[in-house]
Amino acid sequence: MIRIVLADDHAIVRAGLRHILSLVSDFEVVGEASDGHEALRLARELAFDLLVLDLSMPGRSGMELIKLVRAERPKVRILVLSMHQETQYAVRAIKSGASGYLTKESAPGELEQALRKIAAGGAYVTAEVAQQLALGAMPGTDAPPHDTLSTREFEVFQRLVAGDSVTVIAQQLHLSVKTVSTHKSNLMHKLGLASPADLVRYAIRHGLADVAEP
Repeated sequence: MIRIVLADDHAIVRAGLRHILSLVSDFEVVGEASDGHEALRLARELAFDLLVLDLSMPGRSGMELIKLVRAERPKVRILVLSMHQETQYAVRAIKSGASGYLTKESAPGELEQALRKIAAGGAYVTAEVAQQLALGAMPGTDAPPHDTLSTREFEVFQRLVAGDSVTVIAQQLHLSVKTVSTHKSNLMHKLGLASPADLVRYAIRHGLADVAEP
């Protein structure tokens, strides 16, 4: 039996996943989390094999959660199930310790396939993501500026692009406003940007935002 924990802040998504997985005889959902803190608590308390994780949840961020779960439960395998299409998210998730990445547009059959492959010790990524990982490992390869962002800077970047203020981001990430402001200043410098509008344009140009360009 493959024991699975679902972590997604949308109850209807968790219900849909639970139903899909209930149709597979050797899959068992043993826990559900609606935010990052609850997901980490379940990771510490429950016996399970796989974590199906949404990257965009309240509480601890997805990338941070991947690292924490892997540190505390190294045998637990993680499949990221995200709304984000851009390979940048997948590459960062894999580098953080996830074993696979699927979008929420994937078919139920692909979800089962990914879970089985990961449970068997393999990895599940698209050919494009695999190529990005390979290119990133090659010396002298030119990378886009956002690849230089730290995990925390990238999280702040995401939330700024989504329209959140520094104060709101500080509350979401449980950081001080000063710390978030520093991350914002650092990422703007690394990306060579001068204004919030520039930030949104950059995100759109690199496929890192689901918004219309101003």
